[in-house]
This record gives sequence, structure tokens and C-alpha cells, in this order.
Amino acid sequence: MSTKTTRSQRLTVRDIAARKGTTPIVCVTAYTAPMAGFMDEAVDVLLVGDSLGMVLYGFDSTLPVTLDMMIAHGAAVVRGSDHACVVVDMPFGSYQASPAQAFESCARVLAETGCAAVKLEGGREMAETIRFLSTRGVPVMAHVGLTPQSFNQFGGFRTRGRTMTEAEDIAADAEAVADAGAFSVVIEGTLEPVARAITENLKIPTIGIGASPACDGQVLVAEDLLGLFSDFTPKFVKRYANLGADVTKAVTAYAADVRARRFPGPEHTTSAKPKK
Repeated sequence: MSTKTTRSQRLTVRDIAARKGTTPIVCVTAYTAPMAGFMDEAVDVLLVGDSLGMVLYGFDSTLPVTLDMMIAHGAAVVRGSDHACVVVDMPFGSYQASPAQAFESCARVLAETGCAAVKLEGGREMAETIRFLSTRGVPVMAHVGLTPQSFNQFGGFRTRGRTMTEAEDIAADAEAVADAGAFSVVIEGTLEPVARAITENLKIPTIGIGASPACDGQVLVAEDLLGLFSDFTPKFVKRYANLGADVTKAVTAYAADVRARRFPGPEHTTSAKPKK
């Protein structure tokens, strides 16, 4: 009898919400079916982040990412996994105009990808929208602190919560999205004591990235932790492999074999003569 996990055993939003204050939630980004398959059994949440705009498409920010792009990659991750709870980011411009616009966009994502939930950036300004979605059957993971879609407003990608006013604002944002019905909240790029205090005060799980080890879970971009970027590594990233160097080494060896006519060899070709 096969021991492979079935779809009915996939972790749910309810499972993730129940992890508050218990076993830490392991979350990692995934954008493709093969990568989702490699990571699925080890993690609790596969986040199809709009960071794919920078990681896969080479954009300077997440702003050019479209709803169609998120749906295509979200569906691929769902197809490539059967254990982790899959959450799909809502891209810039797909939900901010009104709760009605947000519902229309989120309904497409849920229906066309098969994911369990969506993620929205924003705090108090998005509370009405989160409440609107939650009461209509759309599970929402919120996102406060450093919100990449608002990097122009914040003056770049910098750690937030350094002043008392800013810290109080982030705490108020987190409380607002929790009260509105979010089942969890990502806290990004926030001073450690601020993220720790928010985690202690909220009744829903917090998932940190560049925040605090006290958060109820952690998320990293897969390509960061796997060493698939060779240039800048953020302070909050720990590299668990250096696959970028391995890729370069492998392709260099392949190129050398092709140029020296060592590849393909007899074992890689079919040598039987055609039948008459």
C-alpha cells in the first residue's frame, strides 16, 4: 500500500491557525511545481510569493507582478504538492481599490489555483477588506511591518519599528488585521522587540521574516536559503546550501564536454541501424 500523502491529508488553514504558541510553523516560498515537490514534505506552508517577480522574472520590485502570473504559479505549486498548506500572494493593484475588487480577485485565485488561502499586505487600511473577505469564505494571511508593495512609500527596504511611533503603528496594524479575521500574519523587516511583543499580544500565529525568533513561525525565500542568488544576501537569511555554485559548476562541465565532443557518448545515443 502506498504511503504517499493524499490530498485529504493536506494541512489546512485551521491547522496553521491552531499552531499559535505550539510547534513553530515552517514556511518557504515556492513558484514552480518541481520546487514545491522538493520542499513539500518538510514544510507546513508553501507561500507563492509575489517575490517571484524579482526571483524569477528579474524585476526590481514586486510591483509589475500580475494576477495572471500569480494564478499560473499558484496552480503549479498546488499541482506539485500534496502536504503543505498553499497560500498565494495577491499582487499590487488586485485588491487595494475596494473590498469588492479584492473579493473578485481572490475568488479567481482560489478557484483557479486550488490554494487554501491568499495573502494581503497592509494593516489598518486593509482591515475592512480582510473582514469582507473572511466573512465570505476567503481565508486571509495578513502581512504587516515592511510591506514590499509599499516600499516607495517607506523610502526603500529598511527595517521598521525603530521609533516608538512606528512600533505602535505596526502593533496597531497587526491587531487590526487579527480582529478583522486574518488567520495568521506575516511580520517582515521589523525590529526584534517589536515583533516579539506583537507575537505575545496576538491570538493568531505570527510568521516572521527579518523579525523575531519569538514569532510562531518563520518564512524565507527558497532561493535565498538554497544559495541560488550569488550577489546580495539579506542579514536575516541563513544559507543552507550553495546551489548556485553547483549549477555553474555543472553547466561549465557540460559545456566543456560538448566542446570536446565527449558528450553525447555512445551510452547517450541509439546506435541500431534503421530497419529496411
